[in-house]
Amino acid sequence: MLDHGADDHTALAEALTSAGARVVVTADKRTALLADGLVIAGRAPAADVMPALRAIGADQVVDRRLAGGRAVLAIGVGMHLMFAEVVQDGTVTEGLGEWAGVVDALGSPPGAATVDVHDGSALFAGLGGSRFDVVHAHAARTFPLLDDWPAETRLVVPVVTWTAGDVRYVAAIENGPLVGLQVRPESSGPAGAELLARWVSSLPAVALSTPDDSPPDTPDTPGATA
Repeated sequence: MLDHGADDHTALAEALTSAGARVVVTADKRTALLADGLVIAGRAPAADVMPALRAIGADQVVDRRLAGGRAVLAIGVGMHLMFAEVVQDGTVTEGLGEWAGVVDALGSPPGAATVDVHDGSALFAGLGGSRFDVVHAHAARTFPLLDDWPAETRLVVPVVTWTAGDVRYVAAIENGPLVGLQVRPESSGPAGAELLARWVSSLPAVALSTPDDSPPDTPDTPGATA
């Protein structure tokens, strides 16, 4: 889990551990590159988190991991910053641009949300009636990448899960190795625990690094590192 210094990741780290991961909270680029899965999460304003991420080279880490097909889970503001821009309280923050589009104010307070589960979702299958915690008053209300998706391509179409109800926004994106969650799994009870367990179970069971290149300070115990 990437430690950008703008948030406390204790609760999420505990939830990932319960899901079966060996969690290393780190700001070290090499450790982040070699982990089986990388988690980038945030609750602080995007304008605070993005400079902190760039300062530790997270933009380079994400690019290299995704180019190699290695898992990245972006949660909350971490997900927001995968988009091109985040607009919050009049401040425009440039994101990593992995997805086109803008994250902006929802116009409604955060709270619990249910989702319309996409048929192709591996994470949300069977969880359509569950309620998930949403603490962020900003979200992506469109996903432009699908608007321009070529009719004939071997690329796998991203799976977008939307919230149900009157205020509709992106709840999650499953886009190959890059997964984004607007919902907060660590505070969403059994349904959130199931989301994390499914993501952790998708990671390689054996570290991708060789013994000589294993991430520092990583316990030699079974389970994927995140």
